[in-house]
Amino acid sequence: MNRLRQMSIFARIVEAGSISAAADTLEVSKSVVSQHLKALETELGLTLLKRTTRRQTLTEAGRNFYSRCKDLNGIIDAAWSEAQELVEEPTGRVRITAPNALMETLITPIIGDLMQQYPRLEPELISSDQHIDFYEHDIDLAIRVGQSKSSNLKQRRLGQFRDVLCGEASLVSRVALDDLNYISNHWQGRQIHHVLTNTKEGSVEYHKEARCMTNSFHSSLSLISQGAGIGLVPDFYLPLVSPKLVPVLPNHHLSLNSIYALNPFSHSVPMSVTVCTQAIEQQLIKLV
Repeated sequence: MNRLRQMSIFARIVEAGSISAAADTLEVSKSVVSQHLKALETELGLTLLKRTTRRQTLTEAGRNFYSRCKDLNGIIDAAWSEAQELVEEPTGRVRITAPNALMETLITPIIGDLMQQYPRLEPELISSDQHIDFYEHDIDLAIRVGQSKSSNLKQRRLGQFRDVLCGEASLVSRVALDDLNYISNHWQGRQIHHVLTNTKEGSVEYHKEARCMTNSFHSSLSLISQGAGIGLVPDFYLPLVSPKLVPVLPNHHLSLNSIYALNPFSHSVPMSVTVCTQAIEQQLIKLV
């Protein structure tokens, strides 16, 4: 490590024109610069610079050595500049996963805006109602409902929403609640239990065995829209399907669900992940 630092300082001395000027550029003392140069010449067994009180000149060996040290500093400077650009502007690939409903209404509009704002951002979006593995799929950011039990992921609560028990309008108006089929998402299981509350009227408990189960939000939504049964639709999605779908119990509400952003970065979080997370949080506030 000292050898690389000595080579870098030697190049700075040549470019600055003197040890004093190099010390000012590097913001260290003149003695520190002199010591590094002396140690470098001693280790090499060569004189690199001829110095007088008024000027310095490179020896033949010094000229050849400087050309390589200059290249070294060029690499260092380029690496530093590129790293700084990543801090100042999101750059490169960011792979994001989210449930289908959230991806459609929340994530994709935000990512579209960010792509225009940051031309070097390269998003990859994976819609899935399953919790796909971070490391197997190389995920940078996951937007999920509910807190994860994994201790290896950073988690941040972004906001909340409420599921609404819905059905096709004409079906709900003519069939009693207990006689309606239930369309279940895979995460709900077969045995359904809902508690819907109203501050004035109290709570209503609903128990049902699902007649049909699906592994995606859109499959469930399609069945509900066709009048096959009732099921859950997020409140932020309901305006997209109203008035075809309506709440089964419009005066009662299910409990709130929390939305979390998760990432696998233990230390410094990439700017692309931070920018996407913040933008999604702001959009979620507007939606709910």
